[in-house]
Order: sequence, then C-alpha cells, then structure tokens
Amino acid sequence: MEVEYNKDEEMEKLLEDLKSVKSSDWEFHDSLKPLYSTGAGLNKQVVEEISEIKKEPEWMKRMRLKALEVFESKPIPTWGPDLSGIDWENTSFYNKYDENKSQDWDEVPDEIKNTFEKLGIPEMEQKYLAGSVAQYDSEGVYHNLKKTWEDKGVVFMDLDTAVKEHPDLVKDYYCKAVPFSDNKFAALNGAVWSGGSFLYVPPGVQIDMPLQTYFRMNGEATGQFEHTIVVADEGSKVHYIEGCTAPRYDKNSLHSAIVEIYAKKNSEARYTSVQNWSKSVYNMPTKRAWVDENAKMEWVGGSLGSKVTMLYPSSYLRGPHATTSNLNISLAGPGTVKDTGAKAIHLAPYTNSRIVAKSISIEDGKAIYRGLLRMNKGAEHSKSHVQCDALLINDESTSYTFPHDEVYEPTATFGHEASVGKIGTDELHYLRSRGLSEDEASSMIVLGFLDDVMKEIPMEFAIEMNRLIKLEMGKLGAQG
Repeated sequence: MEVEYNKDEEMEKLLEDLKSVKSSDWEFHDSLKPLYSTGAGLNKQVVEEISEIKKEPEWMKRMRLKALEVFESKPIPTWGPDLSGIDWENTSFYNKYDENKSQDWDEVPDEIKNTFEKLGIPEMEQKYLAGSVAQYDSEGVYHNLKKTWEDKGVVFMDLDTAVKEHPDLVKDYYCKAVPFSDNKFAALNGAVWSGGSFLYVPPGVQIDMPLQTYFRMNGEATGQFEHTIVVADEGSKVHYIEGCTAPRYDKNSLHSAIVEIYAKKNSEARYTSVQNWSKSVYNMPTKRAWVDENAKMEWVGGSLGSKVTMLYPSSYLRGPHATTSNLNISLAGPGTVKDTGAKAIHLAPYTNSRIVAKSISIEDGKAIYRGLLRMNKGAEHSKSHVQCDALLINDESTSYTFPHDEVYEPTATFGHEASVGKIGTDELHYLRSRGLSEDEASSMIVLGFLDDVMKEIPMEFAIEMNRLIKLEMGKLGAQG
C-alpha cells in the first residue's frame, strides 16, 4: 500500500525536531592524540614518510612524488576568495590514530567510536545503508559492505585498502578524471592523500540502498586529503552519500579532497554530499565525473559551514545521450565565503545537462556562483539549462554570479536564468502571526526556497541539512 506523503506535516515535524539543536552537536572535539603524525609542514621527506607508513607499492610512491613536484610548481589561485589564511608551514598533513582498520564496529577504538556514535553513523548504517566507510582525520577506521552486494562483486572500502587488495582495478581509474596537473589542490591531494573510498559496481548490478562514507576531521591546524573513486560499470546503478564535519578551533585547517566518478554506458550514478565543516576550515575539493553513452550522473550537494569553500563539481558528457544534473545548496553564514557552482562539458551529440544552484547569505556571508557550461563543436542537438537563485537574509549579505558559457555547436540549445531576493516582512509577519518565532519563520521561508533541491535528498539525510540550516538561522535570531 502506498503511503500518502504530506510535506506540510513533515515540515512541522522537522521544525519541532530542530528546536533543540545546538552547535555542540557538531562542533565538539575529542582529546585524542595521534599515534603518529608527520608534524607541521610539507616536503619530499613527509611524502615519502606517508607512503612508507602505508606500506604502499612503488608505483603509488612515484605518483605521490610526481604530484608533489606539480604542487610546488603551481601558484596559489588568486582569481577567487582570499586564501592567505592557509598556513602551509604549520599545518599537519598526516595524522594516524590507530594501527588497525576494522569491519566490526565493536572493534573500533572507544574514543573514535564514540565520536561517530554522536554523529549517528552506526544507526544510519543499520537502517538505511548498503555499506559504509568511516574516516577519522587521515585514516579510514572502519568499512563494511552488506554480504548481499559483496556476493554480487561490489567492492567498497577505503582507498588505502583497495590499493593493496585491488591494485589493477585502482590503477585503471586513479587520477584519470582528475590528473595532478588540474590545479594546485588536486596536486596537493596527489602528494599526501590518505583514506577516502573506492566503490566499484559490476556490470548490471543495481544497488537499491545508498552507500555512505563519513569524514571526521578532529585535529587543530591539520589537513584531511581523502581520495574517492566511484565506478558504475555498464548498466549498473548506485547512490553514494558523503558526510563531513569538523570541530571549530582558533587555528585554520585545510580540506582538499578529490572525487572521481566514472558512469559507464547505460549506468546511473548519484553522488549526494552534505558538508558541515567548521568556520576554521578551508574547503578546497575537486570533484569530476566522466559520463559515457546513455549514462546518467546526478550531483546533489549541501555546502554548509567552513571559512572558505571553493567547490565546482563537473561532468564531462563523453557519449551520446549522456545526461547530468547538479543540484546544489550553499549557505554562507557569518564570516563565510562560499565560492561554489558547477561545470558541464558537452562532448557528444544529444547530451543534456541541468544545473540548479541555490545560495543563502546570512549577515556578512558572501555567496558566489561560478559555473562553466561548454557545448563543444559536434555536440549536436544537446541541451542545457542553468538556474541560479540567491536569497539574502540581511542588508550586509552579498551574492555574486560569474557564469561562463561557451556554445560552439549551432544546433545546441542553452538557457540561463538567475534571481536574487530577500526575506520579505509580509511573509515573516504572516508566519509569526501563526505562532512561530522570528528564527523559526525565517527557517521555514529558507527551507521553502530550497525545496526543489531538498526534495531530491533522501529524507533520512535531508534531516541533517534541515538541522544545520535551522542552527544557522537560530544563531542569527540569538544575535538579533
């Protein structure tokens, strides 16, 4: 029997649930000390140490050192937000807290296990997930895949383990979609990467439950550099979910990840990410998908928290009838710069892309949309639509849009629309007359503004994003 879904009732339940949310739910930190750390700074010896600690094959060590050379040769980007607050000399690029990785949750060290239990990870795995990986600072501490999918040939584990157990498979995809030369932060990841996930779905296997990795950054003045590879082979289907949190410190930290997704012919891949870095983190990931003939790639993202975020998930539509959609929510709270957007590169005929970007600016928060849409010559009869909507909460809030559109194929069609608005006093007055406080009323308006993206996120994971938005709005109300 189909159960009727009442969005108004669901929203009322969520608002009730959100009244008790505190920043301590995410911003707590542990007193754990690393078992091993490379210390502050980055050089050739640090990179060699990381490779030696991990007992990596020689080919990976060579790639790390090559990536370091590229990193050292590239300047820090100056075309976007100010990155001068990244303290390269005093950042620790590798921290390890435990010798072992476990497939049994009970065997994870108590201090680390308690952290993930506070974040609700074991509960989500039992209820909603086909498998999960948990990473604490530089290393994966746990991975598990339900036997049903393991028996069908699915591979899901942290990338370090995959390098050892499936080296040939990893070699086929590692740094192919995102080469070291792509940008300075991709090169940095190539040199010092640790952890992340490797997910391979064999041809024809369609996984009906999401798989999730949760990244927790605990240390101060540290870095997290995971590398994730998702391969949906021909005719397969998979939904990968990623969550990230970090406590707040006085000293800045750096997150520079790589995500590579390969959607093979006739496959469907969805990547959902909810990132809630603290206000002391520079978030600089590179995410890219190769989408082959008749394949479908979906990006759904929520970017909350951080000091500065630069994030532009991209899809390269390489085969005829390949499609991609990118639905993104970006919240720039007080003192935050969110420079986010998406890229869609049409390389083949009859390809389609859709980009929907929603941004919210609170107090002096700055939200920037920066996107690239390219229709190459030969992408005949391809279509694309880009929609950028911004909501300003205060007079000092700011929003900017920098679209870059290139159409070289005369038979292609392309549309771009953008809007900027503010929370109106009439709407606030109406909701407050119904018994809501100002921050509850503002939260409801914001959630309505985000509705077309929020409904694409599974309810059990959308709750976290609702909580985080409510938390930011609650801080605003407390200061008012």
